[in-house]
Amino acid sequence: MKILVYPHDLRIGGSQTNAIELGAAVRDLGHSVVIFGQPGTLMRRVRELDLEFIPAPTPRKRPSPTVCGALGKLARDRSIDILHGYEWPPALECLIASKLAYGSTSMATVMSMAVAPFIPATMPLLVGTEQILKAESAFGRQRVGLMEPPIDVVQNSPSAAVGHDKFRERFGLARHAQIVVCVSRLARELKLEGILAAMDAVAGLARNRDVRLVIVGDGPGMREAVAKASVVNDRLGRPVVLLTGELDDPRPAYAAGDVVLGMGGSALRGLSFGKPLVVQGERGFWELLTPETLDRFLWQGWYGVGNGTEVGMENLTSILGFLLDNGHERAQLGSFGRQLVEDRFSLTNAARVQVQFYRRSLAESAGTLSTLWAEAAAGARYAAYVGHRRLHRYFGRNAADDFNAKPVASLTSLAVRGRSR
Repeated sequence: MKILVYPHDLRIGGSQTNAIELGAAVRDLGHSVVIFGQPGTLMRRVRELDLEFIPAPTPRKRPSPTVCGALGKLARDRSIDILHGYEWPPALECLIASKLAYGSTSMATVMSMAVAPFIPATMPLLVGTEQILKAESAFGRQRVGLMEPPIDVVQNSPSAAVGHDKFRERFGLARHAQIVVCVSRLARELKLEGILAAMDAVAGLARNRDVRLVIVGDGPGMREAVAKASVVNDRLGRPVVLLTGELDDPRPAYAAGDVVLGMGGSALRGLSFGKPLVVQGERGFWELLTPETLDRFLWQGWYGVGNGTEVGMENLTSILGFLLDNGHERAQLGSFGRQLVEDRFSLTNAARVQVQFYRRSLAESAGTLSTLWAEAAAGARYAAYVGHRRLHRYFGRNAADDFNAKPVASLTSLAVRGRSR
């Protein structure tokens, strides 16, 4: 098969890293794979994996007619079988482009915590959690499957030579200091609230021990994060919170850490390095991964909804204090997490699942009439979405820029709470 993989951007992030690494793994199974998109930090990973990259035109809006035209021409010129978009803007652009290239089909992968309702119900779709799979099946999708975030367990492993000692030296982290690591895009939706709370939690612990919080990443919330870190560090009289910004390769940070905080693919990468994991969510959700809590995360993904930021910070402080005081417990939980990733989330297994889904997508057809109806309904939902965003802008309010703002797990949690009253 000839496959074009189109990540939503090439900045550091879980979805786009998955797209690139899974594309390379599919290539290694004997298929032709090309990466399409806007150049960014992850170009380094594309080059490391020896994948062909084709730059996309710069879009003025999404979906972009210019990008759709370029995709369609590329699909015709190269006889592309599958146009595979990650997250909703590339998914819609791949869908439109497939109409311009006879013999090409399109599919989507959504690793966000919810699926945009204007991805047509007949479009082949992979989602990242069992809970979202069930929700999308209930929505009426028949061509939907599960693709949990895949991890390269060779490149991300306790034995990988990633230079964690140099990382400590580069950022002034003493050998005896205990390190809590969070690798995350600093998005205001879903993530920033927890990151700011983690600063307070580690600051409380730092009064009695040499512990540092290392935050790797960048994004719209960087200004707030820098301001908060400055307040914490000034109050304690030493640099307890470190913001490295975005790194081409965050693996040394995982390797240097004693404990990892994270959600989604970042959480799994921490586990792959054999580190104990505290799963981050929103509204103060923090939960230690143990054999007893595993089933929850396999169902809803590496995320959750808590009972408020203040309660959550106290819970996080307690969890971190317990882990930092117990090296044996850290080692046991690290081994448990590493084994979990090897058994369930390995990139090699994910590539085989991906190829099966590609073949199924090529072989099955939703039917012309049902496809037209689903695409018309999706178009109406998209028009409503655009109108809603314009209304927000007109009244000077900021609309959330992705579907992580309304996670399926969050909506489910609220529904359960409502029924319990």
